[in-house]
Amino acid sequence: MNSGPSLVVVANTRLPSERAQALQVVQSAAAFARAGANVDVLHARRARELTLAPGEDLFTHYEVPAGPRPKVTAVPCVDWIERVPVALQYAPARLQELSFSRNAARTIRERHANSWVLSREIECARELARAGHKGLFLELHRVPGGGTRRRWLFEAARGAAGFVAISGGVREDLVALGLAPEAIEVAHDGFESERFANLSSREEARRELRLDPAARVVVYTGGLMEWKGVEVLVDAARRLPDITFVIAGGAREDLERVRSHASGLANVRFDGFQPPTRVALYLRSADVGVVPNRSKPEISARYTSPLKVFEAMACGLPLVASDLPSLRELLHHGVDAWLVAPDDPEKLAEGLRRLLDDRELRQRLADSFAARAAAHTWDARARQLLDWMARRVR
Repeated sequence: MNSGPSLVVVANTRLPSERAQALQVVQSAAAFARAGANVDVLHARRARELTLAPGEDLFTHYEVPAGPRPKVTAVPCVDWIERVPVALQYAPARLQELSFSRNAARTIRERHANSWVLSREIECARELARAGHKGLFLELHRVPGGGTRRRWLFEAARGAAGFVAISGGVREDLVALGLAPEAIEVAHDGFESERFANLSSREEARRELRLDPAARVVVYTGGLMEWKGVEVLVDAARRLPDITFVIAGGAREDLERVRSHASGLANVRFDGFQPPTRVALYLRSADVGVVPNRSKPEISARYTSPLKVFEAMACGLPLVASDLPSLRELLHHGVDAWLVAPDDPEKLAEGLRRLLDDRELRQRLADSFAARAAAHTWDARARQLLDWMARRVR
């Protein structure tokens, strides 16, 4: 047993899942355990989205290195979202969120009364704040826009020891709402360093993925929700027929939408969802990576802290990315990345062509990008947050 504080991480996510949230929860929780905390993860008990391979557990699936493991508990909730059409899923989704949060709060009151709590769910934090739980922290990946959830945020704030903001944009909007600046710590996402410790060469990666060793390759990894901007990337690919584009990731419904948008394009390849163990392979196969986020909504423009940025950093892969506040926090134009106007396929194509045509520029950006990697591991983030939490609960 670790000698550090007891910490409960609350996240309304399936484990495992195709969503990046699940990877973030598992890898960051494991990093807290390596940093000395005794960690319990409470997640939603929902219908399985993914099944673990034979001989695989949750931690090997997410490539968590050997070491102390968090305890993982699936919390019951009302789960019938997928039984209704997408257009009717708002109400059952809210019911699922509320039932999970209330059951998670009850579990904490009964089993973890003296533990620190890091909740990604406003509803759970609100329940615990009303019960007077000490050592309560709320991790926010976006600022709620609706009146009811903002009211719940303020109710949670009255009992919270502090807030973790996933980006500077989240912090700015929390301060604008009236939350105390000194109670908010910005902690971006990160990457698991051991996943990128023994990387394949570009030649090996291309052989494994059956890519032409002589091709110029642009790779996108991650989700395909509309705000991720992959349709913009597809439209840029129409302007670059001599370039090979590989898109790896996405839930089934999103993949079908983007694949339809790319109908007829011979230079765009869709490989679908990939397990975390294969992400580095795709990044290593590329000449350039891409983060084509849209300018709307706020989650894209101001709040997001994309895992793909940190994974590319770990691989030393130069990026072309949208010039948005959320990405300017992480990337510096002409220094460690190339930023282009969002929502503009022509500008994106120009940026990709600029890097693909200039090997020296690509290498300079890649070297500068990789030099920053050590500061952005999950272990570095865990130490930062545990030290900050300790100061907040004194």
